[in-house]
Amino acid sequence: METRFTAYITLLAAHVGLGFLGIIYTPVIKYVLLLAIVYFLMMIIRTANSDNHALLGAAYIAGFEVFSRMTGGAFSYEFAKYMVIGFLGLGMFYRGFQRASWPYLVYLLCLAPGILMAGINLSFSTNIGNALGFNLSGPVCLGISALYGYQNPITQQRFKTVIELLIYPLVATVTYVILYAPSLEAVITGTGSNFAASGGFGPNQVSTVIGLGMFLLFSRLFTVKDRLYNLVDLFLLAVFTYRGLATFSRGGMIAAILCMALFLIYFLLKSDGLERMKWLVKTGVLSFLFLMIWSLVSLTTDGLLDKRYANQDARGRDKATLTTGRAELANIELSAFLQNPVLGVGVGKGKELRGEQGLEATASHNEISRLLAEHGSFGILALLILLIAPLVMRFTDRSNVFVYAFVAFWFLTINHSAMRIAMPAFIYGLALLKIIPNEETSPEESWP
Repeated sequence: METRFTAYITLLAAHVGLGFLGIIYTPVIKYVLLLAIVYFLMMIIRTANSDNHALLGAAYIAGFEVFSRMTGGAFSYEFAKYMVIGFLGLGMFYRGFQRASWPYLVYLLCLAPGILMAGINLSFSTNIGNALGFNLSGPVCLGISALYGYQNPITQQRFKTVIELLIYPLVATVTYVILYAPSLEAVITGTGSNFAASGGFGPNQVSTVIGLGMFLLFSRLFTVKDRLYNLVDLFLLAVFTYRGLATFSRGGMIAAILCMALFLIYFLLKSDGLERMKWLVKTGVLSFLFLMIWSLVSLTTDGLLDKRYANQDARGRDKATLTTGRAELANIELSAFLQNPVLGVGVGKGKELRGEQGLEATASHNEISRLLAEHGSFGILALLILLIAPLVMRFTDRSNVFVYAFVAFWFLTINHSAMRIAMPAFIYGLALLKIIPNEETSPEESWP
């Protein structure tokens, strides 16, 4: 345990240092990303993925994505999604996937008619390859993650390593965000999402990954029974919460709180009286910590945080809309679905429709309305598969205590941020894993 804890602290410190390097010498981030890819590829091939190195590599790349984008270290905008697909696809080449995961093959097939309609409906000036890549890389990443994860056995310790490999690059992200704008008073002057407080990058995506980090650290306080780990994770949770609230982007923070609530409810229902009391005491302490951090951010921003979550402007006046334009985008997509309910308008056509109606030709923020508009009835079938399959699996396998929280994170995220990043797709796949006790594993686990 001491060796593992030392490795944990060492890797956390290394990623704090990586956050510093992101500020002072950004080109190094691309080399670090490349080294990570080469390392995990070598491990997958050397072990024939016998110990889930494909999952470890995909976890690290998914966690690294926003950090690489904000520092200019990403090789392309969709690169992380392609790498997650590549890692997990290679992993399935060696180990295959469960026959019972066939609904996700149907899900992937549901995406095909939208490609055909895109070829018919997209304008000649649109780059079809870019449109397909931007809109389908996320859904395909989700399908591959689900195929790999469905009932794939993984030990509790190996699953813990997956979570840690998600956390490490998020620590680098938060470090970079803090160093980019160390003084919140200087950068927060209104109640809109704040780019400066988000490391100069999209607050929605930064808030999403920080919110996930909050949930992962929170869950470890209950699932990792070691005081040293708990103290470190509690400190990180406080830092993540402080900077997550400071982004003024509500989606990621609300998703984090709801995932924590689902996780707690599940454990409280399955616990006995004494254990339930311990959980409630720990929850009370964490709730008090959250209120203290909220109060600190509120004081630092002169009450603007409270106004942001009350949907008010800096003067305390109620804003006209809660969704900052997302509802209007969704309404256009729903109208497109009603006019083309069978096959939809085609992948990428939703963006063109907004431009044709005199609005900004921006990408959708809601993956559900995009699926309906661009894929029609096949989009409905795809969505039903994604919602129902984890619940059906849960009837026969209750080993994964994260299933409800992870599916909720995916669903909440795609409702406010579509599938801009690989994280919600990858997390959905983690919800489908079969977690087994450490002593039941046959391949020897290796520390990455």
